[in-house]
Amino acid sequence: MVRKKILLIIVIILQNGLCNSQAFVRTSDLFRRPNGEGGELRINQDPALDTLLSRYILASKQKRTQEGSQGMQGFRIQIYYSSVRNAREESARVRVEFINKFPDIISYAQYREPGYFMVRAGDYRTRTEGFKDFLRVRKVFPDAYFVPAIINFPDQGKN
Repeated sequence: MVRKKILLIIVIILQNGLCNSQAFVRTSDLFRRPNGEGGELRINQDPALDTLLSRYILASKQKRTQEGSQGMQGFRIQIYYSSVRNAREESARVRVEFINKFPDIISYAQYREPGYFMVRAGDYRTRTEGFKDFLRVRKVFPDAYFVPAIINFPDQGKN
C-alpha cells in the first residue's frame, strides 16, 4: 500500500516535470525589444491562442530542409527532375546554366531515392511571393513549376 502511494507520487512529479519542460511562448514576448526601449504593448486575447502558438513553434522547429538546416513550409521553383542514366551530370549542367542566368536566385541540387536528381530554386513563403521570379525563370526553362518544400527561413531585414 505504501509502495503504491510512493509510486503514484513519483509518477505525478515526473509527469508535472515533463509538462513544465515544454516551451510556452506568450504572444507579448514575441514583440518585446531586446534592449527594453520603446513603448508598452498590451495584447488582450484568449490564452488558448498562446497555446496554439507554442505548438506551432515547436512543430516548426522540427522541420528540416534537405540541406539539414531548420526551415518552414514554403515553395521552390523546380527546373529539373529526372532519373535517367546521366541525370547527375544533366542536373549539374542545368544548375550551372541557371546560376549563370539568374545569379540573384539561390539554387539547390537535390537527390531523392531511388535515383531522382532535381534542381530547385528560391525560398518563397507563398506562390505569390515567388511569382515574379517564376515568370523570369519560365522564359529560360519552360518546364519549370512551383513545388511545396521545406525552405530556409527568410531574412527578416529584407522586407
